[in-house]
Amino acid sequence: MMKRIYELNKGKNISIKGEEAANSLKYFKNLLNLWGIPLPETDPLVLDFGLHDFCRTGLIESWICNEKKAGYCAKYLFVIKGQSCPVHKHKNKHETFFVLKGSVKMQYNGKNIIMREGDVLPVPEGIKHGFTGNTDCLLLEISKPCVIRDNYFEDKRIKIN
Repeated sequence: MMKRIYELNKGKNISIKGEEAANSLKYFKNLLNLWGIPLPETDPLVLDFGLHDFCRTGLIESWICNEKKAGYCAKYLFVIKGQSCPVHKHKNKHETFFVLKGSVKMQYNGKNIIMREGDVLPVPEGIKHGFTGNTDCLLLEISKPCVIRDNYFEDKRIKIN
């Protein structure tokens, strides 16, 4: 529990604040309500990766769990239509993405893959990946535990780790 809180607090430290974050969260929560999908109890993170262009480059993460000792993590990842999570890799984190709602263009190891509701994509450690919403899209990420510093972005302007 402590590691989950520690990593989640690090995420909160890099989240955007203010009116843009509030409006984005309202949109996200209304859409989840419309889709009939409950939110975990943790506060969602509104991330722009330090690029200050949330509508183009960003996402909302809602952490379900981050169980370091048990070896797993689960999160909702939400992107609006046209918004991208930038290409990155992890040295120590294997992830599996499941599309709950909508559609994304997943950049995976230099290839583009269109994913729709029900599609699954495992991403092993070291594989570059990112995604862009073809529609408003909700992904479920199941992975090894999340460690904020294990994010290595292709765009060198992003200094999260």
